[in-house]
Amino acid sequence: MVALAVVFIGIVPLLGHEYYLSIFNLIFIAIIGAIGLNVLVGNTGQVSIGHGAFMSIGAYMGANLIVRLDAPFWLAIPAAGLMAALIGVVVGLPSLRIRGIYLVVSTLAAQLIIEWLINHVPAISGGVATSINVPRPNVFGMTLKTQQNFYYFLVPFVIIAIVAALNLKRTRIGRAFIAIRDQDIAAEIMGINISRYKLIAFLISSFYAGVAGILYTYYLGVANYEQFQINVSIDYLAMIIIGGLGSVRGSILGAVFVTLLPIASRWALEAVATVFAGAGDLASYIPHLRMVVFGLLIIVFIVQEPDGLNKIWLKARNRFRGLDQAA
Repeated sequence: MVALAVVFIGIVPLLGHEYYLSIFNLIFIAIIGAIGLNVLVGNTGQVSIGHGAFMSIGAYMGANLIVRLDAPFWLAIPAAGLMAALIGVVVGLPSLRIRGIYLVVSTLAAQLIIEWLINHVPAISGGVATSINVPRPNVFGMTLKTQQNFYYFLVPFVIIAIVAALNLKRTRIGRAFIAIRDQDIAAEIMGINISRYKLIAFLISSFYAGVAGILYTYYLGVANYEQFQINVSIDYLAMIIIGGLGSVRGSILGAVFVTLLPIASRWALEAVATVFAGAGDLASYIPHLRMVVFGLLIIVFIVQEPDGLNKIWLKARNRFRGLDQAA
């Protein structure tokens, strides 16, 4: 952990190019959002494809506070998370009565409803297809203008998100989540208030999503509903499936993998696609290829390695430990 801290806090931001630091910044935001969704899906077993909607709630809540009330980042960020958590509890109410595919459809409906409300209520977004320009945060009198500045700004939020999620699994709430995921009837017989803990799971997951949403808005400098549509929810679901359900490490690995996938796809296409198509068609191929790869990877991991990249990491680590002990 000390070595990782030295590398990612002391070395990477000083030596990294602005482009590569921007990739790290996107990964940091994705990690926060993925950890939040994994609390709900991986730890509690409540499948949701409305994570992007909760991110949009945090984004617009924070954007309105910043633009209309000139709120500082230390007020806008927690307020964004709390508003998303409040709406998350409301959306989570159907989980008290339904589960499985019906809950998935319920969260999909919430995604579409929230998208429509944000896009069509002027008090929230300013009107149809309107964006809210958000200035970069001011920290200790310094406006964050470079990717390096924003890197240092995001690192504490990532650390807090990881540490909080790791400690959550050791608490009574975390153990109740896992009991509900494994067998909710047995958990209820043991005295666990299933309704209460399901809503707490939605609250925590939505809070993470809201924080990720406002951080993404700060990063881009604009809040727009198109940034948080259904494809974003699918991306985050892919992160935790590919990374490993119920694992903080899996959330991190999945966020890294899914964030880098479009970039790696573009590099690969630029290397070989010009042989088969013109440069003008390149941009139109990448989104389709990305979705195809997502689908294939999800199928492969569900069939071959349901525990995702986290399980692969554990197997590799145990193998090296075995070799080390043998030596």
